[in-house]
Amino acid sequence: MLKRVFDLTAALLGLVMLSPLLLALALWVKLDSPGPVFFRQERVGRGGRLFRIHKFRTMVHEPGATGLPLTVGEDARITRAGRILRRHKLDELPQLLNVLRGEMSLVGPRPEVPRYVAHYPEHLRDKLLSVRPGLTDPASLAHLDESERLGRSSDPERTYVEEILPVKLRQAEHYVDHASLSQDLRVLWRTLRTLMARR
Repeated sequence: MLKRVFDLTAALLGLVMLSPLLLALALWVKLDSPGPVFFRQERVGRGGRLFRIHKFRTMVHEPGATGLPLTVGEDARITRAGRILRRHKLDELPQLLNVLRGEMSLVGPRPEVPRYVAHYPEHLRDKLLSVRPGLTDPASLAHLDESERLGRSSDPERTYVEEILPVKLRQAEHYVDHASLSQDLRVLWRTLRTLMARR
């Protein structure tokens, strides 16, 4: 309950305080390339329930296009604005709306698409899906170079499923086993420090 109250308060304050920045970023995305401001994608949330995650769109809009739900290296689909938004994780800010709606938390295992949740080991699936997914977590901080690593692979999806995902799942399991508000505050502080360093 305390975690949920903290999430609600922080998300609401964040949306209010960041509203000028969010409006400016939305306008930038709209002017930079044709297409919608937001990118919405189906993810697996708490209890295995599906929800739509919100991000600022960082790729060219291709209606009906399909492809891997992974960003690999210097993906040609990424827009000029998108490169900067991705580097500084500003494209993730609209997920504060998902936090308000109770679909996500500020800190928790990052939500995956159903395609990759299908690869979760059975003994881990229920545990990892017992908590709300988060905007940030220790695993995402440890894999900031994921896109570059996948770009060096001859088979990015296989590299993700067989090498990166198992490590992320172990880190997510450790988070769930030791979840606490104090741990969340430490992760949020590490996230802010990491993003500031990338500037």
